[in-house]
Amino acid sequence: MALPTRVQRGQIDPVDQVNREFEGFFNRMLGRDIDGGQFAPYGVDVREDADHIYVEAELPGFRKEDVDITLENQTLTIAAQRTGQTGNGGSGGQRQQHSGQMLLNERRYTRFLRSFTLPPTVDEQNVDAKLQDGVLTITLNKREESKPRKVQVG
Repeated sequence: MALPTRVQRGQIDPVDQVNREFEGFFNRMLGRDIDGGQFAPYGVDVREDADHIYVEAELPGFRKEDVDITLENQTLTIAAQRTGQTGNGGSGGQRQQHSGQMLLNERRYTRFLRSFTLPPTVDEQNVDAKLQDGVLTITLNKREESKPRKVQVG
């Protein structure tokens, strides 16, 4: 993903600077992306038991084909993007097409991106992910050597 850059030449107009800062703040509050898409403000829960770490992310309307999960260098990244209806009934992706004139278009391009730094106790080779009823559940197993074990007193 390319980061947006602005090249400023000459003097900075203070009014323009305030407008850009306000627009950036407003867009962040609404979850809007620079490209006009929206970053999804969906919640994520992380919990742990003796054997696993569970990450549960709300992804309503996303399909499993829309979700990309990577685990690298103890960093778990969940990325999802969805393209909804665009234009006059045209499909903006693999969604179903409907005919007719678009009167309201709020279900456009939506992106979800979250990253988590995992403890070294996680076994990166043994991960399970399921998307069901709009909730992505990632189960990360802990390494055997990091699990608590009982020690007999002799």
